[in-house]
Amino acid sequence: MIEIPVLDTDGKKIGGEQLDPELLGGRVRHDLLKQAVVAHRANRRQGTVQTKSRAHVHGSSRKLYKQKGTGRARAGNLRTPVRVGGGHAFHKINRDFDQKMNRKMRRLARNSAILAKALAGQMLIVDGLKFETPSTKKMAKAMKAVDAGHGALFTYIAMDANLVKSSRNIPTLTIKSIFDVNAYDVLKGRRLMLTPDAFQALVNDPVTLGRGVEA
Repeated sequence: MIEIPVLDTDGKKIGGEQLDPELLGGRVRHDLLKQAVVAHRANRRQGTVQTKSRAHVHGSSRKLYKQKGTGRARAGNLRTPVRVGGGHAFHKINRDFDQKMNRKMRRLARNSAILAKALAGQMLIVDGLKFETPSTKKMAKAMKAVDAGHGALFTYIAMDANLVKSSRNIPTLTIKSIFDVNAYDVLKGRRLMLTPDAFQALVNDPVTLGRGVEA
């Protein structure tokens, strides 16, 4: 069993929860994590860039002048890549960089990422993090108190608009529903922070937790 500390917003430990590694697959699958991260980054690529080759440039295909006897360098037609206005020698075309992973693989990769954070001591539960009004300063102070100022993923169950607004101006903090996180989200942040409700959802049903998990 792995003990996950429960901290308050001042960084004081007020308890702990037990996490069974078998709920998350029992071991960290590094090869699957690598595949999930590569697939996620590839799927974010737009791939809509395009330039013209010599076949796409308008102009005559006639040779400009005869090969010999003019005293000038040899030249082909106007569309050659070495002339101004000519086509690109290695032109770019639209590409689809998507890499597919089935749902079982995505969920297992996410669980391996969470388990890796737990084994590394970088997973914690933050209790009492509530905001009456949006306050970036208060959120940043809480992150610093729990030693998450260098980057973290904060997960929740029920969205709190004030909490989201307090977090969106902090560049090192990502805030998401526990149902939407993927392996890349977990690994990107140095610390994994959960609300008590999010941790219970993870423990109660780690297999079908990610209804919308994407690579």
